[in-house]
Amino acid sequence: MTSASGEPSLKLGQLRLLLALDALLMEGSVSRAAERMGMGTPAMSRLLGQIREVYGDPIFVRSSRRLIPTPFAESMRQRIRALAAEAEALLRRQERTNDPVTMDPATWASTPVIDAAPLTTRPSVLLEGEPLPEAFARKLAVIGKTDDARKRLAKHIATIGAGIGQSRPLTTSEAEDALAIILDGKADAVQVGALLSIVHFRGETAAELAGFAQAARAHIGVTDASSSSVDLDWPAYISPKSRRMPWFLQAALLLARSGYRILLHGNDGGGNIRGTLVSAARAIGIPICTSRAAAVDAIDAHGIAYVPVAALSSQIHGLLSLYSVLETRSSINSLLPLLNPLGAPASMMGVVRPAYRELHRDAGALLACRNMTILGASRDAAEATPFRSSTLLRLIDGKPEDLFVPARPEPKAYPLTGMTSLEYWRDVWAGHIRDERASEIIVSTAGTALLTLSGGSAVRYEECREKARDLWETRSKHIL
Repeated sequence: MTSASGEPSLKLGQLRLLLALDALLMEGSVSRAAERMGMGTPAMSRLLGQIREVYGDPIFVRSSRRLIPTPFAESMRQRIRALAAEAEALLRRQERTNDPVTMDPATWASTPVIDAAPLTTRPSVLLEGEPLPEAFARKLAVIGKTDDARKRLAKHIATIGAGIGQSRPLTTSEAEDALAIILDGKADAVQVGALLSIVHFRGETAAELAGFAQAARAHIGVTDASSSSVDLDWPAYISPKSRRMPWFLQAALLLARSGYRILLHGNDGGGNIRGTLVSAARAIGIPICTSRAAAVDAIDAHGIAYVPVAALSSQIHGLLSLYSVLETRSSINSLLPLLNPLGAPASMMGVVRPAYRELHRDAGALLACRNMTILGASRDAAEATPFRSSTLLRLIDGKPEDLFVPARPEPKAYPLTGMTSLEYWRDVWAGHIRDERASEIIVSTAGTALLTLSGGSAVRYEECREKARDLWETRSKHIL
C-alpha cells in the first residue's frame, strides 16, 4: 500500500506486522507468538502470510521442531527487536511514587563471611589446529571451499550452531557435504557429535534432510530409478522399544508373491529385540542379504529381499548405533527412510512423529521422488493402523496429496496358547491360525502399498484394499 507520492505509507497495520514478526522471531512458533501477542493462532498465521507478501521472502522455513528464520529474516532481527523493545518501553506504565520502598544495595553492602571458590571445570580441549573462540568467526569467513574436509565441516557446524540471530539452517548442498565428510571418515569424533546434536536439538529442515539423504545415497552408490531392479522401497527401521509383531513383513511378502519386486532394509531393532526382523523374515521365507548385489539377485529370484543397513554401510550403521551413546535419536534416524538403496521409483515409509511426516514428504519432493506414501505408524516401518483414523501423506507423480483413512472396527485379539509369538506369527501367514485383527492390519498395509505402486489418486484406495484382501485370502496358492 503506497501514498500519493508512491512511497510506502506507514500505517498502524504495518507496525503491527513488524511487532508480529518480532514475536515470531522470538518464539520460533506461530502458536507461541500468537500467545505472546494475545491473539489466536489463525490470526497470527494470517499476519505471517502478510509479512511474507510484503517482503517477498518466506521469512521462515519449516523444521521438525520450530520455525527457522531465513537469512533475510535474520538480517532484520536486531532492528525489529530494537523497534519492538522501544514500543514496549513507551507503553509501559511509569512506576508510581507510592510503590513499596526497595532495598538500596549500597547501604546493605558488607564483607562476605567466606569467599567462595570459582566453579571448577575441566580445561577446554581445542581440536588440533583450531583457533581460539575469539578468532573462530574470523577464520570461518576465509575458509570458503577449502580442501581440508575437517575445517569445511567446522564451518558447517558453526553455520548452524552459532546461536539465535547468528545461525541459519544448512542448504541442501551444505548438508550433503557435511554428512559426506563424516561418511568418508574424515571428521573428528567431536564434530560428528556436534553436528548431529545441534541439528536434532533445533530440528531438521527438509533441505537438510534431503542433503543428508543425498550424501548417504552417494556413499552406498544408489542407482538411478530408471534402471532400478525393484518396484517398491520399504524401509523397516523399527524402534528398539517396539514390542509389536511385524505384520508389515507379511504384507510385503504378499505383494512379492503376486509379482511385485520389493526391497526391505532396516536396522533390525536393538537391545532385547535385536534380530527380530531377521528371525521373522526367515520364518516366512524372505531372503536375508548381506550386500546390495545379493539383494538384487534375491529380488530377481524371489521378488523380495531384506538387507540390514550394516550390509549397506558400516559407517551409516555406526552413526545409527550412536543412539546408545547419546540416548536420543539423530538426523541419521530421520534420513534412513529416504535412503532407497536400489533407487526404486516408489517408496512407502512409516514415520512416528507427526511433525516429521510433512518434513519427509517435503524432503522426498526435493529428492525428486515420484511416488511416495508416508504412514503415521506406531513404529518406524510402513505398517497400517486401521483401527484408528489416519492421514496418508503422499507424493503422486511428485505432487503432494493427503488421504484421510477412517478407522475400522477392531476385531478381538487372539491370545497365544501354547506357542511362542514367533510361532503364532508364522502360523498366521501359513493359514493355520485365522486372526481377523492381524489380517486387517496386513490387508490395509498391502492395500496402501498397492496404491503407492500404482501412483493412483485417493479414489482408488478402496479398490486397492479389496485387491489386497483377495490376495490375502488366496495366498495359499502363492506360498512356496
